[in-house]
Amino acid sequence: MTAPAIAAHGLRKSYGDKTVLDGIDLTVPEATIFCLLGPNGAGKTTAVKILSTLASPDAGSGPVHVGGHDLATQAQAARAVIGVTGQFSAVDGLITGRENMLLMADLHHLSKAEGRRVTSELLERFDLSEAADKPASTYSGGMKRRLDIAMTLVGSPRVIFLDEPTTGLDPRSRHTMWQIIRELVAGGTTVFLTTQYLEEADELADRIAVLHGGRIAAEGTAEELKRLVPGGHVRLRFTDPAAYQAAAASLADASHDAEALALHLPSDGSQRDLRAVLDRLDAAGIEADELTVHTPDLDDVFFALTGSAVPNQPGTSNQPIKPSLPEEAVR
Repeated sequence: MTAPAIAAHGLRKSYGDKTVLDGIDLTVPEATIFCLLGPNGAGKTTAVKILSTLASPDAGSGPVHVGGHDLATQAQAARAVIGVTGQFSAVDGLITGRENMLLMADLHHLSKAEGRRVTSELLERFDLSEAADKPASTYSGGMKRRLDIAMTLVGSPRVIFLDEPTTGLDPRSRHTMWQIIRELVAGGTTVFLTTQYLEEADELADRIAVLHGGRIAAEGTAEELKRLVPGGHVRLRFTDPAAYQAAAASLADASHDAEALALHLPSDGSQRDLRAVLDRLDAAGIEADELTVHTPDLDDVFFALTGSAVPNQPGTSNQPIKPSLPEEAVR
């Protein structure tokens, strides 16, 4: 087995009396997308700064390895395999896109010829060739973000940290950025992503960790995290009121929506659980006109794990959801 691209154990960081990271563990396999979720101020950017050698962990933290290098003793070697794109663009708007790229090539000590070759290839790859010789200040937000990542790739990093890379982008530009990230990983790059967009984590991440109160509240795939939160159900809808009444009488544990002629049966959304529901319907001789499966989404997971208030919705109160999660899922 190959060593993970990122491995941190007991990572700690405090600023004065405020503990930002309280002994977190992270393991990220190579060529995967790992997403760190958390509310504002949870410590996501601090984690990125430490893992990318831009900040030091507190004394007493466990070992941290990135790209196979121990950050405590091999920081320079680790920097050679790391790329970082922060929340705010590092693009210099006073010079052209091409000049930004060539400047980055110089910083990586590439020869003039190699720098020009790499610059042209990356500008083409990120669909920036036509605008390459225009001042970067004239670029749209999406173009600047693409240029930002293209500049990060000049040194061919094996591990890239993307700290909220799509903040402020319109939906089209965000989807373009998602495709770029997928292509990077398909090419063997490891991506460590922080984001406030739960849809983004759901769409991209191989694994997700939720950071809250300085600790990892839970970690897993998007589907695993969704199954931690109660509230999933199968919805049975009927067009015949008599069929609805008969089904309601047979399924004592179902909740009723008489106006919609619908029943809700608890379900975690798994194939095994859905099969059990169908077997119950067959045994009772019930045939619904419509069957849909509803599972909690990452919004529900986020709210449950962080104790954040859920926005008011019909039939709900604006109160924090208390997590009710399997003990083995919470760390």
